Amino acid sequence: MIVAGFGFRASATVDSLSDALALTAVANIDAIATPTDKARSNTLQAFAKARNLPVVEIDADAMQAAETQTQSAKVREKRGTGSVAEACALAALNNATLTTPRVVSTDNLATCAVARGEPL
Repeated sequence: MIVAGFGFRASATVDSLSDALALTAVANIDAIATPTDKARSNTLQAFAKARNLPVVEIDADAMQAAETQTQSAKVREKRGTGSVAEACALAALNNATLTTPRVVSTDNLATCAVARGEPL
């Protein structure tokens, strides 16, 4: 199973999320993962619906337990993880391996990372 993890600002658009995913160069994903507090955003829901993908909500404890490759001091201070996108992608799967580290959308409003693993 392949999951794309997303972190994004409130001002992000569907195009921001689409751009971030495109920058991973991963064509097919099975689900989208994002923090619980972002999962119901209209932008994310529209993005998921357009791709007919389920959204996996990741709680703070699961995000903080994931070891991320990239490290943002600002994100670590705010979320307790080095990368929201990487942590969400990893936490959404069992025996997960990060296949694409965090990339940032061209407009700097969204991040995406991709992991492969077994369904939870």
